[in-house]
Amino acid sequence: MKAIVYKQYGPPDVLKLTEVDKPVPEDHEVLVKIHATSVNFGNLVLLKGEPFLARFAFGLLKPKYPIPGGDIAGQVEAVGKNVKEFQPGDAVFADLSGCGWGGYAEYVAIPEQTVVLKPANLSFEEAAAVPMAGVTALQAIRDKGKIQAGQKVLIYGASGGVGTFAVQLAKAYGAEVTGVCSTRNLDILRSIGADHVIDYKKEDFTKRHQQYDLILGVNGSHPITAYKRVLSPNGIFVHVGGSGTQMFQAMVLGPWISMTSKKKMSTFLQRANQQDLIYLKELLETGQVKPVIDRCYKLNEVHEAFKYFSEGHAQGKVVLTV
Repeated sequence: MKAIVYKQYGPPDVLKLTEVDKPVPEDHEVLVKIHATSVNFGNLVLLKGEPFLARFAFGLLKPKYPIPGGDIAGQVEAVGKNVKEFQPGDAVFADLSGCGWGGYAEYVAIPEQTVVLKPANLSFEEAAAVPMAGVTALQAIRDKGKIQAGQKVLIYGASGGVGTFAVQLAKAYGAEVTGVCSTRNLDILRSIGADHVIDYKKEDFTKRHQQYDLILGVNGSHPITAYKRVLSPNGIFVHVGGSGTQMFQAMVLGPWISMTSKKKMSTFLQRANQQDLIYLKELLETGQVKPVIDRCYKLNEVHEAFKYFSEGHAQGKVVLTV
């Protein structure tokens, strides 16, 4: 089969389209013929081996997982003898970040407990845009952010992959949502339900008098003390992504702020979870959440896809068709 393989950390040029052995599913595995996959921030971490601490999980000197790719959508081609829930022909989607990656390929064999039936109302490309970004937004808002109906929620970096899901999920939980993005993305946030939008090029939200019960920092470079200023007295800030300096502050200063005040500042890493993906499937099928896709590339255009994604201006998700 064809797959994108890399043997060293570096820029997108280290990714090579090559022929590798087609996997054979073990007794508890499902063999999926992949129709679409996508690009996430986690893929950039795997590609570059940065930040350096990530190499302790992904390979210190060279990549531990030669085929990248976390999100997939496709059809079941074969199942192991112990698989109970799936059969050949089923349309499915999955997050492979917890089971060895491998989504940038024509086929993948993965444990049954990572697989979920694809939402019937989504194309394979739309379904492939969901798993990592959608579950990241869900876990950050629900588990770390402890969201409640009626709360005022601000999402910084609201127009990217995680951000567009976060806006819609916060609305599904009954919150009043403010999205922060650049000028060209304001209409996208309005179209997915944001109650208020702030153009960060024209206004600094940290200098407003408005306070928020939950702030999700998906992208940006503000010091976390700036976020603290606009948190309500019992508010929660969740750092999902941003500059290296901001990540360091969230990891080091965040616990201190949390211990010395009622405001909570935390950082967060997504964990692949089948039950969370099933929950998202239900929201997708009822139309409460929908993926926002900026561009679709072919698998052999992976260099262009990564270069575009790396610029940091994608409106929603960047998808690869296989």
